[in-house]
Amino acid sequence: MPELSYPQPNAAGGKGRNPGLLVFLAVIIVGIGYCGMQLVGDLQPVREGSILPYLLLGVALLIALGFEFVNGFHDTANAVATVIYTHSLTPNLAVVWSGAWNFLGVLLSSGAVAFGILQLLPVELILQVGTSAGFAMVFALLIAAIIWNLGTWYFGLPSSSSHTLIGSIIGVGLMNQLMHGVNGTSGVDWNQALGVGKSLLLSPLVGFLAAGLLLMILKAVVRIPALYAEPKGKEPPPFWIRSLLILTCTGVSFAHGSNDGQKGMGLIMLILIGTVPTAYALNKAVTPAETQTFLAVAEQASTTLAKYTNGVAPSADPRADVEAYVRTRQLTPATVPALQELTKVIARQVGASGSMAAVPQGLVDNVRNNMYVASEAIRLMDKAKQPAFAPADAKAIDNFKAQTDHATKFIPTWVKVAVAIALGMGTMVGWKRIVVTVGEKIGKQHLTYGQGASAELVAMLTIGAADVYGLPVSTTHVLSSGVAGTMAANGSGLQWATVRSLVLAWVLTLPASIALAAGLYWVFRAVF
Repeated sequence: MPELSYPQPNAAGGKGRNPGLLVFLAVIIVGIGYCGMQLVGDLQPVREGSILPYLLLGVALLIALGFEFVNGFHDTANAVATVIYTHSLTPNLAVVWSGAWNFLGVLLSSGAVAFGILQLLPVELILQVGTSAGFAMVFALLIAAIIWNLGTWYFGLPSSSSHTLIGSIIGVGLMNQLMHGVNGTSGVDWNQALGVGKSLLLSPLVGFLAAGLLLMILKAVVRIPALYAEPKGKEPPPFWIRSLLILTCTGVSFAHGSNDGQKGMGLIMLILIGTVPTAYALNKAVTPAETQTFLAVAEQASTTLAKYTNGVAPSADPRADVEAYVRTRQLTPATVPALQELTKVIARQVGASGSMAAVPQGLVDNVRNNMYVASEAIRLMDKAKQPAFAPADAKAIDNFKAQTDHATKFIPTWVKVAVAIALGMGTMVGWKRIVVTVGEKIGKQHLTYGQGASAELVAMLTIGAADVYGLPVSTTHVLSSGVAGTMAANGSGLQWATVRSLVLAWVLTLPASIALAAGLYWVFRAVF
């Protein structure tokens, strides 16, 4: 039986000290300094008449990073569970190693998952993120997610941070709809929610079946008894087994960073856009040359859309008509003419400034919202196949959407660094409860080396595939279900008390986080 009295990571000296941890802590300090300097630099040109936006920015960023810190308790801890439990790496080194690969995963992520989750929110809340409703939304969904994550972590349950955050977003959308009536708000984008729900539902089933099947194939092909043994005391496994487990841990850590880390990045961008839109509403990294390309593409899209207006003139407020389409999903004769006119408005606004970075402070938020609404309308038209654009025309319109997304859906490097630091620090503090659950409390027998490798390899591939398609999945659910699958395939049996608790946490997470976020949103609307 493995010894569970692991030393906690400790940089102060004594039992937990090692050079790797000190280096990791030094990197974190440097990273925090880098993030602070970049944030101050971004805010330097901003002129706010009140200190309130900066206070709200600071509080909201702390809460958002707190969510990622708690995420480190849950999901990131799963990545190191097998290497720590099997003594392939010491806890300190495992946390440092996993943190480094999480960081790389976050840094190299595409952002597709981040903005895909945000599409669950009502469009009017996205457009009004800097208002009282926007602040209430951000605080409600973040605090609800943190409360539920801390509660399940306290009981050692590998609950899903992804599941929790998505439930919180749905809760905010539902309460927003209840407060304004069916005709006053778009509520939750249920089509988008259905796609996200499928990925969350199917990924644990994939983990269970694929990990069990992989273990069976492994036992048939690799007939080495040492691979299927339990850890003995504090003795590390043979070198080649250690290498295999470290490799799978690396893969899960990288995949987790590239997928789960994006959720916090998307929320932080909402906060930045809502509190200091002058600095973050538009991507100031877009060069003047790229801006000229944008203007040419916008003109081409406008000319293309003119073919489908059927002679209908745009209204005096084209964005209102396009926003109504995004909210209701109902295409009217006014929709395409309004989208064409909005495209021209965007081009005029950007063209008058010469570049994205030069858009005037008082206009930048309006330009960003115009771009966001136009992009969402094109996305929905593509999905609905209405209007039926010719292939060449659809390509021109989609090219304009890609250009607007480049200008509005961006994530600064310092945001990625901040999220990676929060994930790594959370893992350092909260890994032990999850390690014990994964290693000893899912199956009736303790986790073997082969089972750990199979579960982590499947988790790595599943999360990586989901990231490619911009879908959020839960590292926790995929890995814990993978461990359960290997236990079933090995004939080890399952500890049904733990399995029931895991299933109960999985079932309750969505309604609990929906209720928490909805209640908090109602309270915060009154407060703000």
